[in-house]
Amino acid sequence: MPPIAASPSSAYPNEISPPSLIPSKPLTLHYPGPPLALLSSPMAFPFSPATAPAASPALFSASASRPLSLAAAAVSARIPSRRWFRRGRFSVCNVAAPSATEQETKAAGAKESQRPVYPFAAIVGQEEMKLCLLLNVIDPKIGGVMIMGDRGTGKSTTVRSLVDLLPDIRVVVGDPFNSDPDDPEVMGPEVRERVLQGDNLPVVAAKITMVDLPLGATEDRVCGTIDIEKALTDGVKAFEPGLLAKANRGILYVDEVNLLDDHLVDVLLDSAASGWNTVEREGISISHPARFILIGSGNPEEGELRPQLLDRFGMHAQVGTVRDAELRVKIVEERARFDRDPKAFRGSYVEDQEKLQEQISSARSNLGAVQIDHDLRVKISKVCSELNVDGLRGDIVTNRAAKALAALKGRDTVTVEDIGTVIPNCLRHRLRKDPLESIDSGLLVVEKFYEVFT
Repeated sequence: MPPIAASPSSAYPNEISPPSLIPSKPLTLHYPGPPLALLSSPMAFPFSPATAPAASPALFSASASRPLSLAAAAVSARIPSRRWFRRGRFSVCNVAAPSATEQETKAAGAKESQRPVYPFAAIVGQEEMKLCLLLNVIDPKIGGVMIMGDRGTGKSTTVRSLVDLLPDIRVVVGDPFNSDPDDPEVMGPEVRERVLQGDNLPVVAAKITMVDLPLGATEDRVCGTIDIEKALTDGVKAFEPGLLAKANRGILYVDEVNLLDDHLVDVLLDSAASGWNTVEREGISISHPARFILIGSGNPEEGELRPQLLDRFGMHAQVGTVRDAELRVKIVEERARFDRDPKAFRGSYVEDQEKLQEQISSARSNLGAVQIDHDLRVKISKVCSELNVDGLRGDIVTNRAAKALAALKGRDTVTVEDIGTVIPNCLRHRLRKDPLESIDSGLLVVEKFYEVFT
């Protein structure tokens, strides 16, 4: 960049500078802004080429008595005016995403640096909770699982240990929404446009992601908002995806979900109902897929969950404290081994983890071939009807969970035992609460099941 020569009196001809400030030769100033060729481009700045010459004297001349005039003019030229933002003339684009190589390198580095996770196969007891989680991994359309139980029963540990068992899925490289290259229902807006244009999409295999939603998260971080940095530097109205975009085709885990703020509960309800997240804020209007497995955990003593959100969970697992002394000792010893040497402890369960992964992968591939008799479907709906379950979500989830359990056991036909295993978890949280009723709702479901199926 060549230096810019400026006359000491060209900018302010009517002013008289002190003798000590008048230089004996022209000033040589170094312009700190962008290249001069970009200053006249209408794409780089909000002023038009017709108005650029009027602004150039302030940019390219300075007075010795006004040493800050050039810097101020340069800053004002680089920052778009607020009136320009209100006109909404920017183009909406997504955040720049990394390439396939960068994505693989980042994933490998994250896997090496992440904190060790307790192996799923090493968890003792809590069979009901583990079964509900496995069925949701096999068939994500079940709709997630709500885990309620006493404190210190391993709810969060079990959910986070599910990460090692999650299978690989095909995603479009560089897409922030984990778009499926074959299913238009879970494609982001940019990927859908590229498919309509006939472009070849680069595809990579990636693990299903698990996203943690903290209780202190803001609505902007969950839904997504405008990218302020790109708006100020590039002059484009860019969308910065939130946690819902990251959780698309993955798992969204909310610990202590019964303590979640109401406004975040409303956001989850909207996305879980439609499978899409629509953002209307700061002049941005964009919709992207947000289909995820919703997993929540909490302690019922800390408060109840809103019925609207509770109904969005496909299954409900009740977790209790282990009472067997031998099992309690085994749990304590296993945890002590893990804390002493996590790497060695995880290595001792590698074979069990791989066997469980193969079982899940086989069940996912054979799920479409599993059949359920019409008579069994009728009896499932009869149980839901006699229990006064609102809506049809209970019928749908029970059928899906029974098929997933049959696929997990390597069968292609659903049996009565499969239905009896999953129906309490599918209907327990959908029954109307009676404040005078002391019996557990799960026992009511079991009683009605035996009454109808026998």
